Amino acid sequence: MATPSQQRVRVRSKRTSETPSLPPEELLPEVPPAKISLDDPALYMNRELSLLEFQERVLDEARDEKNKLLERVKFLSIVCSNLDEFFMVRIAALKQKLGAGSQDLSVDGKTVTEQLASLRERVERLTLEIYDCYQARLLPELAENGIVIADYAALDDRERAEVDRYYTETIFPVLTPLAFDPGRPFPHISNLSVNLAIVLRGADGHKHFARLKVPEKLPQLVAVPAAPRRKKAGEAILKFVWIEQVIAANLKSLFPGIEIVESHPFHVTRDAEVAIKELESDDLLETVEEAVWRRRFRKPVRLVADSAISDHILGILIENLEVSLDEVYGVPGPLDLTRLRQLPSLERPDLSDKPFEPWVPKEFGTASEDDIFAVIREKDRLLHHPYDSFQPVIDLLRQAAHDPDVLAIKMTLYRVGRNSPIVQELLEAIENGKQVAVLVELKARFDEESNIEWARALEREGVHVVYGLVGLKVHCKVALIVRREQDGIRRYLHLGTGNYNATTARLYTDLSFFTCEPDLGADATDLFNYLTGYSRKSDFRKLLVAPITLRSRMADLIRREMAHGARGRLIFKMNALEDKAMIRLLYDASRAGVKIDLIVRGLCCLRPGIPGVSENIVVRSIVGRFLEHSRLYFFENGGNEEMYAGSADLMPRNLDRRVEILFPVLDAKLVRTLRDVLLETCLGDNRKARIVRPDGGSDFTPVLGKGSVDSQAWFIDHRGRAGNY
Repeated sequence: MATPSQQRVRVRSKRTSETPSLPPEELLPEVPPAKISLDDPALYMNRELSLLEFQERVLDEARDEKNKLLERVKFLSIVCSNLDEFFMVRIAALKQKLGAGSQDLSVDGKTVTEQLASLRERVERLTLEIYDCYQARLLPELAENGIVIADYAALDDRERAEVDRYYTETIFPVLTPLAFDPGRPFPHISNLSVNLAIVLRGADGHKHFARLKVPEKLPQLVAVPAAPRRKKAGEAILKFVWIEQVIAANLKSLFPGIEIVESHPFHVTRDAEVAIKELESDDLLETVEEAVWRRRFRKPVRLVADSAISDHILGILIENLEVSLDEVYGVPGPLDLTRLRQLPSLERPDLSDKPFEPWVPKEFGTASEDDIFAVIREKDRLLHHPYDSFQPVIDLLRQAAHDPDVLAIKMTLYRVGRNSPIVQELLEAIENGKQVAVLVELKARFDEESNIEWARALEREGVHVVYGLVGLKVHCKVALIVRREQDGIRRYLHLGTGNYNATTARLYTDLSFFTCEPDLGADATDLFNYLTGYSRKSDFRKLLVAPITLRSRMADLIRREMAHGARGRLIFKMNALEDKAMIRLLYDASRAGVKIDLIVRGLCCLRPGIPGVSENIVVRSIVGRFLEHSRLYFFENGGNEEMYAGSADLMPRNLDRRVEILFPVLDAKLVRTLRDVLLETCLGDNRKARIVRPDGGSDFTPVLGKGSVDSQAWFIDHRGRAGNY
């Protein structure tokens, strides 16, 4: 008799024309539901393919004609940037496994080789869709709105003269051609750079090769000055040409007296997954700094070239970059469309989203001048960014830095960004005699250099700086302020779902929670003792802390909901769902009759809607103006509702390899607000939400006009009303 893993049929579900079906091997069990084994790999979606399905959803925003045109351009730039990171991190990790001979199977039962083959096929399809969107949709619509991206060859004589003048005055002085011959080695090609591969012919008839890097600091779209006669009242005509086309047209200025045979652009993506040998390190800061430096020279994992590139040039690149043919991608247009991010900054309000000012709740508005601590003592407070301002978080630290009754400030910093007002307030605090301890996570990928700079700046001023824990990333978002008051010492907390970054707080949806609840304050103290000392605290009063208690407590909470059967209800909002043990628990809960709504922005390895396994689970993904980043976990609990928020997604790395916290929302009114307003509005979104199918793809059929609900637009319109909204 065939085993369940052998008795399979293809996932059958309708797909849109723009989201091709997954490879034929994506199968589901064909056995009686009660006998389906939850260990069957067919019940789980490959995490990398799921990430690419998320990129498809981002691309949908670029294709959506109801979005403002320059916002669509921004989304196309974002999906290309995301794809770069996908190669630098995810493909690179798989390549490292392949090189190490790993026999590990993915959650869906694929070998590393099988995963790489599936991902190549999916990336090729996605790349063609990206260029179709750019060339067939965005370019014509931009032109209709007075913004033209032209080919250099299509410019008239006057326009070429103007562009060539810009080349001579601005571009030419920056360029450095590098020859490749027996006396000059093949030059280093920096990660994500756009380059020209040039073939020259000397007077002796011999061919030579040179590489020319396109300057990254100059505008990648060169503005073409308009003729005075074309300017009309009230009309803005902007024309651009890609910088590499301008350079290619003027190569003779760099190689006088030598024939230019051909030139083609190319673009390299390098492995960014550098292992940091923490156990062998005497100084973690220096070790991370060295790892960041080494990253520049990691092996390429992708070579992107103009699809018209000659075999001769391609052969030179393949040989000297040491890439294989399956790492080469040809594209039918300009390389690196992340550079389109230059356009959304144009002063065209008619083509961009209407700006809005984040709401500052009245109590925080006065507290910035009066006593913010009194506001928090009155009751727990909650802010929903970016609709509510991030300024109260900065104000809290500013008052703490200057308040003579504040004794100590302890804080975790993961991605603070540059020119951080948060760090400035910490520096003010140390100047004012406060005891300040900060954990700066140096291993925050792609933010290492910024974090190293801040760590050194804080140390110079006398702040107690901890760099992180060996083997763990510290990802939790917590600030603890210890204050002396008339009735004794009181601890004030800010707990968040997002980073202490004032810039991303305007771009990401996150929650800020302010409290002075004693048990939470005591837990935070224990947490910092764990982070800065040798505490081996194994239990906490109310916080769920990874890697100590979060996994087991989350499992207990799900099992408790299962005990309520069909009366059970779970609503989880997160960035990613990957952990197999958690997915199995959710499958078990679905089998027990629990109604489960999952709002998962990115990758999701759970397959919803499988009879006998997950028919009670609905998965939504919301992609819109802001990056959905808040994590919320709601448990109906037979009417005794519980809500947790925090920094943790349900991924192995969050549960086992990071320090994370989920904090309970203790005020019943705030629980109702989060459930009835935030979560239910997201669940009612029929404009930006995608419903994920069993095959991992998603249906996007936005409702327009009457009855349309765009949750992010709703939160903008209702900020400051009905409590936090």
